[in-house]
Amino acid sequence: MDVETYTDVAASAVAAAIGEPARARMLYCLMDGHARTSTELAVVAGVTPSTASVHLHRLQDANLVKVTVQGKHRFYSLEGQDVASTLEGLSVIAGAPRNKFVATTPSRLRTARTCYDHLAGTVGVALHDRFTMMGWLCSSKTQKDSERAYDLTHTGERAFEALGIDIAAWRALRRRFAYPCLDWSERRPHVGGALGAAVLKIALKRKWVLQELDSRALQVTGLGKRELLCRFGIQI
Repeated sequence: MDVETYTDVAASAVAAAIGEPARARMLYCLMDGHARTSTELAVVAGVTPSTASVHLHRLQDANLVKVTVQGKHRFYSLEGQDVASTLEGLSVIAGAPRNKFVATTPSRLRTARTCYDHLAGTVGVALHDRFTMMGWLCSSKTQKDSERAYDLTHTGERAFEALGIDIAAWRALRRRFAYPCLDWSERRPHVGGALGAAVLKIALKRKWVLQELDSRALQVTGLGKRELLCRFGIQI
């Protein structure tokens, strides 16, 4: 089979995967960047959970979606920007609008909470985005190809040290240093691992957030709101 024929066959296979209405609804639901479970995607597609699993396997085989395992849950998202760009182009031709993701998590938990020992919720996700945008984080290789991980750039290492985080000490711990941990309310990543724990510890020590009794919820203080805005441009 020559290259042109192979490309034609591969393109037609991808088109067929997208072309089924239920699978198309799943893909466009994921266009907002938020990951979702197969149960949620089944509701979106209007199919049974078992049928949704079959559809999702087909989309995975076509390299259109990827799965992230978070505890006992499996979250699906688009495979990458190329997939999103292709779907965006198709939506332009189709001329159909898309619905936005609407979270149902209680507001006090959604704003800020602990995820194990690191910061999650809207604040955690916003910090992850800012750390990335400011060039503090970079991708790092892991022993498992399926695991994404972060390391610090030189700029990031200096910046976190300036916040009062002893990077060398946190690196020395027998745990993953930093990785994108999928946030269950925002369905986008916050920073997990030792670095995420260090950020939460600093936020608690400086009273940017206060731990609520008998709850994972964190209260963002007035000082915390000012610090988040001044240091990171995050408005709560």
